[in-house]
Amino acid sequence: MTDLSAFPITRRWPAQHPDRIQLYGLPTPNGVKVSIMLEETGLPYEPHLVNIMQNESWTPEFLSLNPNGKIPAIIDPNGPEGAPIALFESGAILVYLAEKTGKFLPAGATARYETLQWVFFQMAAIGPMFGQVGFFHKFAGKDYEDKRPLKRYADESKRLLGVLEGRLADRPWIMGDEYTIADIACLGWVRNLVGFYGAGELVDYASLKNVPAWLERGLARPAVQRGLDIPKRPG
Repeated sequence: MTDLSAFPITRRWPAQHPDRIQLYGLPTPNGVKVSIMLEETGLPYEPHLVNIMQNESWTPEFLSLNPNGKIPAIIDPNGPEGAPIALFESGAILVYLAEKTGKFLPAGATARYETLQWVFFQMAAIGPMFGQVGFFHKFAGKDYEDKRPLKRYADESKRLLGVLEGRLADRPWIMGDEYTIADIACLGWVRNLVGFYGAGELVDYASLKNVPAWLERGLARPAVQRGLDIPKRPG
């Protein structure tokens, strides 16, 4: 049996199946990227709920895996060099799992790098901007009297949706006919922006055609539906 005792995180979240990928997360827009990818690939894994509302990602055990204190993170007991590997950052994990399985990342160099650029587009732009809209529209920031920050982030999010709208003008998925980690990276964030954050009107989502159709296609995938609820939220 695989021994994961060298990883302090397993003391707080014990592995019942140490031979499987250990997922530490919560179904947030970043967290679901990895749970969706694991469901899509069919890799065996064991999910562990890290309750960020109770600051569990700032415990010494979690920080031993991700010193940045953010979910998601994984331990793969069957790493690429025959030893366990621990990874954080959802984009890095998506690339790792894609390369491990040979799925959802094109093999050809040109298409591969083009896919990665859209993953990084999500990581560098969509995630941070949409997240700020969520803070200033739904969470504590909504009570700020100064509405300039909200307008700034809403305007930029609207612009980013326009970039995605243009990309999807003549293709069902970001990379064309092939569903990839670029789609997996973006789906949860667009869903959250117009759903949980309730910011559709702010970003003029109703004026879009291609993005809503793409989101509907993505959410229709059974693996996506399963991944959106893993690990199950407390309560």
